[in-house]
Amino acid sequence: MISRSEKVERFRALHKSGCFLIPNPWDVAGARIMVGLGFKSLATTSSGYAFSKGRKDGALEVSRDESLAYAGEIAASTDVPVTADLEDGYEDTPEGVAETVRLAAEAGLAGFSIEDRQPNSDLPIRDFDSAVARVAAAADAARKYNIVFTARADGLGKGVYDLEETIRRLKAFEALGAEVLYAPGVPDLASLQKLCRSVSAPVNHVLGQGVSGLTFDQIAGAGVRRISVGGSLARAVGGVLLNMCREMTTGDFTALECAPAWGDLRSPKPVP
Repeated sequence: MISRSEKVERFRALHKSGCFLIPNPWDVAGARIMVGLGFKSLATTSSGYAFSKGRKDGALEVSRDESLAYAGEIAASTDVPVTADLEDGYEDTPEGVAETVRLAAEAGLAGFSIEDRQPNSDLPIRDFDSAVARVAAAADAARKYNIVFTARADGLGKGVYDLEETIRRLKAFEALGAEVLYAPGVPDLASLQKLCRSVSAPVNHVLGQGVSGLTFDQIAGAGVRRISVGGSLARAVGGVLLNMCREMTTGDFTALECAPAWGDLRSPKPVP
């Protein structure tokens, strides 16, 4: 196994080498399949993990300790860099967010993300000043513990603020030291292009939220440097399970005949 510091440097290098795809496993088996297929880095998914435990994402149903244990388990299972979806940092104060960053580094992670969303259905997005204070604390801690910080502006996808406010926040996050920027829910290609032109740091675009139907080349051409899938894979796998179980209730078992062998799952062949 390589050291965490080497994983961090590999992760930084990926963001400088061009646009790359980073899938989001929710368990070790999935992580090993993804690495076996040739992916160079992984990101955890808070929604996928919550679903795997029968819980709701973003509702304080998964604790910081659980999230870091899950992310750390995946990081320990592979030599590729792993970045963790740490939601809002699981803490109310900037000092608490900084402690979450320390624990993320201690868990063996190469990166992490913190968002301006909060577990409050009446006020799902933090105000600008509060978001900035938390990002400042996270950025300081990230420098101290040598871990790649992705700052997320979630209000666009939640319908709380517009593209201009998204860009305003991302610019502020970049100025504070966030190494990667992330805004789920970008509505169209033109908006994605504008967002990427407005900042200098690498931008992460997530599939399954906002604009759909874009190819890898279109997303990369817009200026995106990292493409994640968030909870989309977990939802897709859940959909397969749902449909297969529905078929079985009718007495039709043919879908099970398509299941791959255990050996193929444990040692998948990379795509040529």
